Parts: sequence; C-alpha cells; structure tokens
Amino acid sequence: MLELIVFSTLNGVLYGMLLFLLASGLTLIFSMMGVLNFAHASFYMLGAYFGYQISRYVGYWPGLVLAPLLVGVIGALVERFGLRTVHKHGHVAELLFTFGLAFIIEELVQMFWGKLPVDYRVPDALNFAAFTLFSTNYPAFRMFMLLMSVAVFIGLLMLLTRTRVGLVIRAALTHPSMVGALGHNVPLVFMLVFGVGCALAALAGVIAGPALVTQPAMAASLGPILFVVVVVGGLGSLPGAFVASLLIGLIQTFAVALNVSVADVLAKFGITLTRESFGGDLWMATVAQVAPIIPYLLLVLILIFRPKGLLGDRDT
Repeated sequence: MLELIVFSTLNGVLYGMLLFLLASGLTLIFSMMGVLNFAHASFYMLGAYFGYQISRYVGYWPGLVLAPLLVGVIGALVERFGLRTVHKHGHVAELLFTFGLAFIIEELVQMFWGKLPVDYRVPDALNFAAFTLFSTNYPAFRMFMLLMSVAVFIGLLMLLTRTRVGLVIRAALTHPSMVGALGHNVPLVFMLVFGVGCALAALAGVIAGPALVTQPAMAASLGPILFVVVVVGGLGSLPGAFVASLLIGLIQTFAVALNVSVADVLAKFGITLTRESFGGDLWMATVAQVAPIIPYLLLVLILIFRPKGLLGDRDT
C-alpha cells in the first residue's frame, strides 16, 4: 500500500508538471488575448517532432533549445499573419482558425514523419536510475522532467511579477489602450506572448517526447485537458494553473491505480449491490475505468460553485 502511494504521488506530480508546462503557455495566451487556441497541443506535438529530428543530427540537448525556438517563431508568425487578421471577426472566427490549424499541423506531421511513432530516445546522459524505492528503479529522465517544469514555473512567475517586461504584459492584459498610449507596441506584445506560449508547449514536447510516445495522436490525447487546467486554475492565474495541474495529475494517477468500485466500497458497510440492482453496471465500474472523465467532472463542479477558478480573479 505504501509503495502504491509513493509511486502514485511521484507519477502524479510528474504528470501534473507536464500539464503545467503545456497549460502555462495556454494560460498566457488565453488570459491576455482571449484566444481559444485549440492548436496549442499541436505546437506541443510539433516541438516533440522537431526535437526528435534535431536530435538525430546534433543530439538531444541542442534540440531542447532549438525546437522551442523554432516553434515559438512559427507561433509568432501564426499570430501576426493569421490570428490578427481573423481577430476582427470575433471569437468564433479565432476558434475556427485554431481548430483548422490543429488539423493542418497534424496532417503535415503525418506527411513528413508518417503515422507510426518515431524512435525518440532518452539521452544517454540521463538514461540511468535516479534512485531505488521498494526495489524499483525510478528513471533519472523523469526527475529531469520534474525539475525542468519547476524551473519554468519559477522563471515565469519571476518574469511576470518582478520584471518590467512582466509589468507591460500584465498591463496590456487589462489596459491595452493605456499601454499603447505610453508608447508600447501592444500588437507586438501580443505576438511575442503567443510565440512564447507556443515555445513553452514545444518545450513540453521535447521534454516529454522521449518518455512518452511521440506520435501524431499525442496532441489529441492532451489537448482537451489543457482547457480543464486553465479553467479550474482560473483565467490568467499562473499559480492557479500550477495548482490545478498538480491536482488533476494526482487525482488521475491515483484514480488509475485504484481498482475498486462503488459496489466494493458499499460492501464494506454491509450494502450489497448486484448487476440486477438499479444502475448495477454503473456501480460495478472501477475508479480506474472512470478515471479519464474525473477531470471533466471537476471542471463542471468548478463552473457551478466557483466560476473564477481556484485562484482566478475573473469569472470564466
């Protein structure tokens, strides 16, 4: 039981921090520009594939730097020549634009790299066991993923709260006209924020690609849950995205590890449910089977009881 708790906690924190790496960029974009960027997870996938391609020629570590930069530039160009043009037509046009962009990126990935997973490997420098618990080795690369995620969180928090750049970004969020009147190029700020957000998603892809499966379906598997993280944490709240990511990561990991059903729990209190009972099949479902929908149930509860999110200051 102790082994289950320890490893579920480690894996939950790791998964949560991966979600935060993705959600941090989406939080900046969503809160500042009001753009429902459905292609955000596609930039994550693009970062993984770029990192894989670069690593084949010059190694993993240059790819860790170059892939996010390349995706960030692509993101900035998308904002400048795409989103900025459709912005005047409202949020529906932006939504449709990013939705279509996600399909385009997926098709381009399949054209260049195929539909099968690619052989994106953990670098040799981190291909060892960081420590051993309960006779089980925990990979060093997973600890690297965790430390990188924490470093990004601290770096973003310091940037937004302790620097002049962060002051301009936060001011452009709520008072863009005033920021423009003070001589700052607000459209340029928006373009750079969108590019940085895409670069953060790509960084998550480069980090997670060797540990997870790098394939065309990787964007669709994580895309929907990113919006859950942003809404649960609170729009515009980086600490909120951090807390929500950890919460969802831990909840899902522990849920997957629990192979008990509602009927099993009630049986301990002397209440017996069979498949012939009302809703019998529902009570027989294990927690692990319903684990994928738990974050969305949490989203519904947050929207009902606290629309601002856990740490947000604006209604969703």
